Amino acid sequence: MDSKEKSIGREKFPRAEERFAYERQLLTVGDNYPIAGVDEAGRGPLAGPVAAAAVVFPREWIMEGMPDSLCELNDSKQLSHSKREYFYEELQSRSEVIKAVVMIEAAEIDRLNILRATHLAMVRALEAIALQGVMLRHVLVDGLDVKAISLPHTPLVRGDSKSYSIAAASILAKVERDRLMMEYDQHWPEYGFALHKGYGTKSHLRALKEKGLCPIHRRTFIHLYEQGTLELF
Repeated sequence: MDSKEKSIGREKFPRAEERFAYERQLLTVGDNYPIAGVDEAGRGPLAGPVAAAAVVFPREWIMEGMPDSLCELNDSKQLSHSKREYFYEELQSRSEVIKAVVMIEAAEIDRLNILRATHLAMVRALEAIALQGVMLRHVLVDGLDVKAISLPHTPLVRGDSKSYSIAAASILAKVERDRLMMEYDQHWPEYGFALHKGYGTKSHLRALKEKGLCPIHRRTFIHLYEQGTLELF
């Protein structure tokens, strides 16, 4: 695949027509069990939930090509806000695309730790897919191995730029979490959640110093920040 890759910035990602390559390889065994892509959003913020989404595309799309309206689907971090919103609405409008989004709120993150909470969200998203009557063959996961997923799965570093299925999951998780943070902003406008979505910006840290914590802040994250051991991004 290296010879067919093109450079985007300092990274190399497959061309758009290759972003079903992993799914196609897994589907060449002759059965019709589908493939899911899984990704998360919101691991780093000081407030709000971590979200995970799972997406299953139709076999016909995987083998024959993505519809034109979705062919520019990419890692949510590579897209503008308007593009994320467009693809989110397009994915939601497609009944043939099976999808699920799950949130793990701040209190559970504090109880479990962020890694375990993220993995739990992924597992619950896959369980939500199963409840829709889908028997999965394999799961493509963005990042490193997730031992909590009992299904056969393949971790792909920067998978949201290599797999359409993972890219779609990244968009659903990101947009739904962002929308929830905007709702939270209505309850606690003094923190500016609509602007920074819970990340540790200067304005958010200033509000924390002036107002203290609200119910959706991650207590363990704040403690680590105060100790100077939490890297903000």
